[in-house]
Amino acid sequence: MAATIDELTVADPPGAWSALGFEVEGDACVVGDVRIRLAGADAGRGLAGWSLREVGATELDGLPTTRSSREPPSGGVAHPNGVTALDHVVAITPALERTVAALQGAGLDLRRIREEPTPAGAPRQAFFRLGAEILEVVQEPAEAIERGGGEDRPAFFWGLAFVAPDLDATVAGLGDQVSEIRPAVQPGRRIATLRRSAGLTVPIALMTPRPRS
Repeated sequence: MAATIDELTVADPPGAWSALGFEVEGDACVVGDVRIRLAGADAGRGLAGWSLREVGATELDGLPTTRSSREPPSGGVAHPNGVTALDHVVAITPALERTVAALQGAGLDLRRIREEPTPAGAPRQAFFRLGAEILEVVQEPAEAIERGGGEDRPAFFWGLAFVAPDLDATVAGLGDQVSEIRPAVQPGRRIATLRRSAGLTVPIALMTPRPRS
C-alpha cells in the first residue's frame, strides 16, 4: 500500500481560515480527502506536522510525522471560497539527496526530480506521490544554506497549495488578501497566493486543476 496523507496540523486559529471562506467545524477543516487540524499558536507556527497512512517510518529527516490508520473522510465538497482539494505540500531541505533517501526509506513514492530552478531560485525539486496529493521537496538555494548555517539542518515544512477550479471567482471573492493570478510553473496551470494580510502563518497557494493527460 502507498503512503497517503491523513491529517495536516497547522498553527492557525480556526477563525482565520473561516474568514477566508474555508468551512471549519471546531478545529477541523476537511479539504478533499485530507483533514486539516487548526491547532492555533500552541502548535508553533505554520505547517507544524502531519500524519500518514501506510508509512514505513516516521523519521523523515526532520519533518514531524506520526502514523495514522484512519479512513479518509467522506463527502468532500467545495468550500465557500471554491477550494475543492489539496494539490501539494511543500517542504524545504538544505540537502536534497539526504531528504529524498529518508523519504524513500520510509516507503514514499518518488516520482521525479526536477533539475530546473524555480522562479524563487530553488535549484532542484523532488516530487513524491501521496495518493491524490503531492509532496514537493525543494532544495534550498546556496545562499540560504549559507545563511542558515550549512547542510546539517533538517528538512522543514513550508506551505500548501489548494485546487480552486474557478480560480478567477475564488480570487475575486478574496479581494486584496490574495495576489493577482499568474501562470504556474506547471504548464497549463494558473496560480495565486494569499498575502500576509490574510493572517495565516502558513503560505498558501491557490491553483487551477492539473490538466487532464
